[in-house]
Amino acid sequence: MTEVSIVIPARNEASNIEALLDGIDAACAPVCDYEVIVVDDASDDGMEAILRARMAQAPRLRVLRHDRSGGQSAAVHSGVRVARGGIICTLDGDGQNPPEELPKLMAPLRVAGSGDVGLVAGQRVGRQDTLSKKLASKFANGLRARILKDGTRDTGCGLKAFRREAFLALPYFDHMHRYLPALFARDGWQVAHVDVSHRARGGGRSHYSNLQRGLVGIVDLAGVAWLLKRRKKSRPIEVFASEKAE
Repeated sequence: MTEVSIVIPARNEASNIEALLDGIDAACAPVCDYEVIVVDDASDDGMEAILRARMAQAPRLRVLRHDRSGGQSAAVHSGVRVARGGIICTLDGDGQNPPEELPKLMAPLRVAGSGDVGLVAGQRVGRQDTLSKKLASKFANGLRARILKDGTRDTGCGLKAFRREAFLALPYFDHMHRYLPALFARDGWQVAHVDVSHRARGGGRSHYSNLQRGLVGIVDLAGVAWLLKRRKKSRPIEVFASEKAE
């Protein structure tokens, strides 16, 4: 039985994907029963052929392909919908999220008595990005934290672990992956945080500019703030069948 599904949103990561998959197998094989789902977000750099060839020797690997690019949140959502595991782990396809961190992320969800924890959010330390990208991220994270009060210093980290059914119950919208702590808390779940390391990109290039992130972020932030004001008052934990009358 598959316990953990590892979902990788990826677009044009032909130069990084094989090393990432090797790292996942090395880190997770001793820990749990898992599957890996790569969601190919309409790549055109040959990554599809690499993944097809690898699937022949990798029974744990599954591949979904979008016919047009939908972005990171759409790719994660597609992967979670078809996942077999009750616990989902995500990491970016560019290799900047070290797969060795996955066991540490999933641990709080696997331990006995952790039923109230819905999300484990990775928090990058020692980021290997350009100065402009780090400054833009620091500003965006600070603004988001002040408005949403989600208690998370780094929501942009791709390393996350969460309960599948809890994620699918969240309102879906583009770029929602940057607001998961606030959305899980809105539904009454506890959010745990784990410090994780970070690597420089091995190959290829980023698909988003600081300006693109900033423009969409303003609209998204206002929308999430609206959602939080209409937060759920309770979360069903267990349903008890009524006893039959004698």
